[in-house]
Amino acid sequence: MRAESQHRAYVAALQNAEWEVIALPEEPELPDSVFVEDTAIVLDGLAIITRPGAAPRRPETKSVREALARLLPVVSISDSAQLDGGDVLVVGKKIFVGLSSRSTRSAAAELADLSKPQGYAVEAVAVEACLHLKSAVTAIDNLTLLINSRWIAPELFGDYNLIEVHPDEPEGANCVDLGSRILHGAAYPKTRQRIEAAGFAVEAIPLDELAKAEGAATCCSLLIPEV
Repeated sequence: MRAESQHRAYVAALQNAEWEVIALPEEPELPDSVFVEDTAIVLDGLAIITRPGAAPRRPETKSVREALARLLPVVSISDSAQLDGGDVLVVGKKIFVGLSSRSTRSAAAELADLSKPQGYAVEAVAVEACLHLKSAVTAIDNLTLLINSRWIAPELFGDYNLIEVHPDEPEGANCVDLGSRILHGAAYPKTRQRIEAAGFAVEAIPLDELAKAEGAATCCSLLIPEV
């Protein structure tokens, strides 16, 4: 299948950037589980299990919790809140939480309490024009963000250098900082040129089949900082 081929290319890109890939067993009864980002937030020295906004996705957190618990201390968002990892943008020690149809203000408050001992500060921002915060803005590095300013207000990110997506590619604001290179969807060449013009190396891979299920570059992995 095309989606499987694109996912294999995604895994290969991580490995080419010298990331060790830990693959979890397939869960055919949970078809969205490939979008593992929504199930957890990984910080320096701590993993936080989310409570996805879509109820059918909540069982996905079980296997992710078990895998992360072998590597890091693990805590959880409570059953009274909702949080998708796609709404959580970590930039250095700052965490932006998108208040969207999938993530609630109470979850942002819980995340602030859970992450504060690790030195993180949380800021909640409204998301109305797209599914998740990281549909509209992602980190290229700790100083630079890739943004679609038609979907999220750029003044919310005044402390950062902003690279605007090409207007022909509104869905091109999602990328993954792999350290040595930026992972970005091959469907957005005009935006890729802007990232490269700013001095960043980019590896473009096909993600268009995954995008049909509202997936993007950040969706298919949880990056664990080296301890």
